[in-house]
Parts: sequence; structure tokens; C-alpha cells
Amino acid sequence: NSGVISLLRPLLLDSVPTVQHTAALALGRLANYNDDLAEAVVKEDILPQLMYSLSEQNRFYKKAAAFVLRAVGKHSPQLAQAIVQCGALEMLVICLEDFDPGVKEAASWALGYIARHNSELSQAVVDSGAVPLLVLCIQEPEIALKRIAASTLSDISKHSPELAQTVVDAGAIAHLAQMILNPDAKLKRQVLSALSQIAKHSVDLAELVVEAEIFPVVLTCLKDSDEYVKKNGATLIREIAKHSPELSQLIVNSGGVAAVIDCIGSCRGTVRLPSIMVLGYVAAHSENLSMAVIISKGIPPLCACLIEEDEDHIKAAAAWALGQIGRHTPEHARAVAVTNVLPTLLAMYMDTHSSEDLQIKATLKSILQKCVYLPALEPLLHDAPLNIMKHIIGQFSKV
Repeated sequence: NSGVISLLRPLLLDSVPTVQHTAALALGRLANYNDDLAEAVVKEDILPQLMYSLSEQNRFYKKAAAFVLRAVGKHSPQLAQAIVQCGALEMLVICLEDFDPGVKEAASWALGYIARHNSELSQAVVDSGAVPLLVLCIQEPEIALKRIAASTLSDISKHSPELAQTVVDAGAIAHLAQMILNPDAKLKRQVLSALSQIAKHSVDLAELVVEAEIFPVVLTCLKDSDEYVKKNGATLIREIAKHSPELSQLIVNSGGVAAVIDCIGSCRGTVRLPSIMVLGYVAAHSENLSMAVIISKGIPPLCACLIEEDEDHIKAAAAWALGQIGRHTPEHARAVAVTNVLPTLLAMYMDTHSSEDLQIKATLKSILQKCVYLPALEPLLHDAPLNIMKHIIGQFSKV
């Protein structure tokens, strides 16, 4: 309100390098605070001033300039687009080739904040030639640079199969796969996230990730002391399992189902969610794969989730996974029914406080259609109100 931004602008061209650097840092901190200040930085024509004669500046100024771009670009696609329009991507790509790892890190961070908004901005980052240089950055010795470069590759890959393919074509998968066992937890989080964002789009991309021999190595992440490493490791397995019976079979053969079941037992809350969904996706593909989940004792931890968790979306995922396990044959349905989980599902179905999604997922239909195991139905017939009893008997009579 005092007009500070317009006062800082000419200082970016001051004859004293320290003044230039500190002015850029001040603008970055202001822009970082909220989107109104970031917009003010754009409106005051700061960005072209920032770019001016950047190639001749020292590493402190380059880092500060990249920080300003990151601080502006993070708030919205519109502000990120303003950065693209002023020609900043070319400057950031030049900074990726700088000898100083701190400059590379700052540039990579800014590119990630631009790419994460949508596929158009991500494509602009790709078109600027950043991807091959980011792949070089994940091979640098500095851990901080590796982390940010892996995160940026993840942000680029997430929007579409075509963008993910660009990252694959630059040779990223092999280098990312090698870092799954890195002792640095924050790096592992980003590496697993990047591989997940590549694998999620198609069978072909998932197969390329698997061919980098991530199994059984990735299963060690499910026992990691860092909750986010656990969650991202399970998410990667989920994104592979969902595509085909063949990929799910590979996960089973490598001991993945048992590892995922252990992971569900060792954590709580949203960390559990991708592991729960792995069991559902694997079981959904075929009778044999569903039986593999049953034999590995996958049903009791899913039942436990229905009781232990407070969030409806986690309970809904567990109910959905149980439905996928029980829907194949009477034998599969019985395996679910004998755990006495059907009254719990019924209670959720009847609970007016349950979300619509949970009520749909908790419906007993898929299990009841195959369930010829009468003892499992008896408690339901005792507890159920008339309209639900009719529903149960209707499903049972179809069998």
C-alpha cells in the first residue's frame, strides 16, 4: 500500500550487485506471501526488469530471480502464464546449465511451480527444452538438487500420457528407479511420486516403469519409517496394479500383496488409502488374483479399516475393496462373509451420517449375489429393518 514494489523495481538495475540481489529477494518474499502481491509484481512490470541482463549477473542474483518467478508462478495458472509470456522459461533453462547447484535448484523449483498447474503450462516447460536438463540434474551429487528435479519431473508427468512420455523419452525412469533405495526420505518421496505420475496413464507406461526392475525393491518403501515414503510407495504399486491382470500378477509374484497388507496394519489414516486400493484393484482383475489376496489374509485388515478409521472416504475404499474380493464366486463371497463384516457394512449403509459414496460402496449387493453361506446372513436378517431385509432376501433368492 505504501508503493514499495514500485520503489524496488529500479533497484533491480542498481550498479551495486548486492542491492540488485537484495531487491530481488525482497520482491520474491512479497510475491510469495499471497496472490494479490504476486499480481502487483506482475502489474508493476517487474518480470521484464528481472530478466534484463540476467546472463551477466552473479549466482546470488540468479537464485533470487528464480525465487521471484517461483513465488509469482505458484499462486495460479494466470500468474504462471504471465511468467511464460515474458520469456522467463528460456532464462530458467539457461540457469539449469549453470555451474552452481544452487542456481540449478532454484530454476528447477520455479519450473516445477509453473508446470504443476495444467497441461498447457507443463507443455510450455517441455517445449523450452527443460526435461533433458532436469534428467541431468537428478544425476548430480547434491541431494537437494536431486529432490527438486525429481519433483519437477513429477509435476510435468502428471497431466497427460504425452507429457509423461516426454519424460520417459529423456531417460528419466532408469535414473529415478536407481534412487528408490537412497537413504534420504525426502528424495525417495519425490522419486516414488514421479514414477507414479508416469505409470498412472497407461499400461505401456506402467510396463516401462516395471521394466526398470522396481520390484521387489519398491516393497522396502512400505516398511519405511517415513509415512510419506510409505504412502508414495503404495501409490506407485496402486498405479501399476490398476492397469492389467498381468501387472497385478507380477505384484503378487514379487510378494507385493503381503507387503501391502503389512503396510495397512502398520499405519493409520490417509497413509493406508493407496494400500487398501491396491488390494481392491488386484482382486478385481480375476478369481485367481482375488484368491491370492484372500490366501494372503488380506480381508481382516480391510475389515479393521472399517472400524478403526473415521474418514468416510477411507472406509468407502475398504468397503469397495471387500466388494472386489467377494464378487467372483460363492467361495470368494464366503471368505468375506465369515469375517462377520456384513453387519458392519449394513450399519454403514443405514447410517444417515455416512457419505453417499460410502453408502454406495458399503452396499452388500456384490457379495450377497454370490453368498450361499446362510450363517453369515442370519445376523443381517435379525438386525436389518424391513426394506433392507427385502433387499437381502431379493439378492439371496437370485442365487
